[in-house]
Amino acid sequence: MKKFKDIYAIAVERKGSEQVLTRLLPAIKTAKELAKIDDSRYLSTMTKGINQAGFHWQVIENKWPQFEEAFLGFDPIKLAHLPEEAWERYMDDTRVVRNWQKIDAVKRNTQFINALRAEHGTAAQFFANWRVDDQFGLTQYLKKNGARLGGNTGQLFLRRMGWDSYLLSRDVVLCLQQAGLDINGTPSSQRELKLIQAAFNEWHEQSGLPYSHLSKIAAYSIGENHSSELILSYMGQDVYASKE
Repeated sequence: MKKFKDIYAIAVERKGSEQVLTRLLPAIKTAKELAKIDDSRYLSTMTKGINQAGFHWQVIENKWPQFEEAFLGFDPIKLAHLPEEAWERYMDDTRVVRNWQKIDAVKRNTQFINALRAEHGTAAQFFANWRVDDQFGLTQYLKKNGARLGGNTGQLFLRRMGWDSYLLSRDVVLCLQQAGLDINGTPSSQRELKLIQAAFNEWHEQSGLPYSHLSKIAAYSIGENHSSELILSYMGQDVYASKE
């Protein structure tokens, strides 16, 4: 595979300098910081990603305070006590997206979060303790045990929480392909996802950089070269995270 220093050099050239490139990299939370986040924020962030799938992201963003109100601040303990008929009434609640699959995902992910709480004390502690060099394992766990958390939704959830994660956007996948990885344009098989994890682990060992920075730099090294001013104007906004 291509050495990461070569990919880094291309990204620096495209963005103008190392200083500019560094400013364009996402913030990452430490394990201690991840463990302190309230479990309601994990459930909220899961739900936002699920609801944004298939919708214009800004529509859901604008409506999000109403979601928070309707779903009791995404408090997993309060939601766990809702009777079945209360969940069914969300289908008539204009504060949320009235799609049963998405509503049912909140219910099932409430159960998922509470199962993590029962085993680990908090769901936050579970995510904080998971090794960052095994994102493949964590995303597979989310897909198996959560609701509608497979693929890009699970990856984006981790990034939004500040977990040190890579995203498999079109540009990142293209960079991996051109670096010599045998994957297709929309990698989804376990063989491909394991190859990708191994590639990021190798790049991490070579560079010492966090995985989210490796991912961003890979994206910046290829595809449309957006100006640093445009990227900085979107920094911290979920809509930009999707473009990695």
